[in-house]
Amino acid sequence: MKATRIAYSDRLNPGKYAALVEQARRLGRVRSQVWQHYGSVHGVGSGLKDREVRDQWLAAGSHLQFGVLANAWKETVRDAMGDITANLASAKVTARRAISRRTSDPAERKRLFIALKTNRWAGDPFLARQMRKHWKRGKNRTHNQIVIRADQHNSASDVHGRLWLAVPGLQRRQMIRIPLSTTVPPTGTLRLILRNGCVQIHYQIDPAEMTSSLRPCGTGTVGIDKGYTEALTDSDGEHHGTGLGSLLTAESDRIKERNRRRAKLRSIANNAANRGNHSKATRIRQHNLGTVKRDRQAAHHQARVRTEIFTAVHAVIDKADMVIAEDLTRNFASHKPLGRNVNRRLAGWTKGVTAEALTSVSERRGSALVHVNAAYTSQACHRCGSLGHRNGDRLHCTMCGVVWQADVNAAINILQRHGDPDITLHTPHRAVKQILQDRTDRHRTRLPVQDSSPAITGRRAKHPNRSTTSDKKEADPWPLPLGRPTAVRTKLPQPSAAAPAVA
Repeated sequence: MKATRIAYSDRLNPGKYAALVEQARRLGRVRSQVWQHYGSVHGVGSGLKDREVRDQWLAAGSHLQFGVLANAWKETVRDAMGDITANLASAKVTARRAISRRTSDPAERKRLFIALKTNRWAGDPFLARQMRKHWKRGKNRTHNQIVIRADQHNSASDVHGRLWLAVPGLQRRQMIRIPLSTTVPPTGTLRLILRNGCVQIHYQIDPAEMTSSLRPCGTGTVGIDKGYTEALTDSDGEHHGTGLGSLLTAESDRIKERNRRRAKLRSIANNAANRGNHSKATRIRQHNLGTVKRDRQAAHHQARVRTEIFTAVHAVIDKADMVIAEDLTRNFASHKPLGRNVNRRLAGWTKGVTAEALTSVSERRGSALVHVNAAYTSQACHRCGSLGHRNGDRLHCTMCGVVWQADVNAAINILQRHGDPDITLHTPHRAVKQILQDRTDRHRTRLPVQDSSPAITGRRAKHPNRSTTSDKKEADPWPLPLGRPTAVRTKLPQPSAAAPAVA
């Protein structure tokens, strides 16, 4: 597994940035020509490799028209051919599904799969139709990237500790030195992306060599629940990433106010243009409705969110070698009507980043990540299994008479789902609800009899296996929760001895 790191330029000289933009523009022509000539059945579709394209260009002298160094256009050809190959592989995935739907004959399926894998699908009418349908001829739209080979760049620090990255320019032996905002030198093949006067340096590293990957994981087993006010809550009652909720709320409110002001300015610009005052409309669009500052703020917010979530996941892995969690890659549909503010805030819930962090950190640090079915884990009491009433961060269980902290209760339920013989990962939520209700009914029938009222007598008749005496000692039908007990905020009043028990 490889991880991508991004380094940014720091106060880059405008002349150097202009030279990089010109080089990226010329390399964009290289990409366009590769897509135009080789993004088809007779190009990559026939198994053509990037080295064969380079040899053809060198023999015909086609590379001289671009005006860039040899290593620059060769790496660009290799990168563009890789993009076309990935596009072709994506279309083949859809074609394989069509093959499975078309026939159930194993021999015919094998023949079609082999023809598709060996790029001999053009001779089969069915495969040719499927590939023409799903593999459209692409077009290059990338004119701001430069791919640099690993041995074509170097890094050095000056006397002030500032790191400089030297990359090739348009002329031989003329390097362009880029100041970086980091002290870690980039390694391997680099991808320079030019945006809004800033250079982004993308490179890959081995996550096993990262400092955080060398930390050992814990020895326990915990269940975790994804929240909004905090990133994660474990089954021991500990909250991780408690600043996530305030961070998401502040950003959501800021975006709401910013969009309101931008809409007002856009309306003023449109009215000015309708009146014929095009200079005013142009000034507003140029100085007040740009995207440079907006994109920079969005990138800064995303970096802060990722830091908060990854820090929370590392804290969980520090205490557990097995983490039980819900599958955050699945879609969550809610039929409960919510307000605009709530919907806008939940839209930035970042469950995708949390899923990525759990998978990445657990693999790097040697911890096992187990996904379980999370249906009704935030609505059921972890002690008796009955469905309670949730109000904010509190879960009211009328059977136990206890108010639990909702996120801790959900984390304990997730931990208890591990190894549950009845509720598997893919059990439908309606079946899960029925299983929980059946278990609750069984627990309710084993409650101690408090009096001999007619209601109790009738219930006793329906369940003859229940002992008729109430003073017989038996085991507690409600097991204690796993892990550290959660805090009990309040306790509902218990019925008196004279009052009849409610079934």
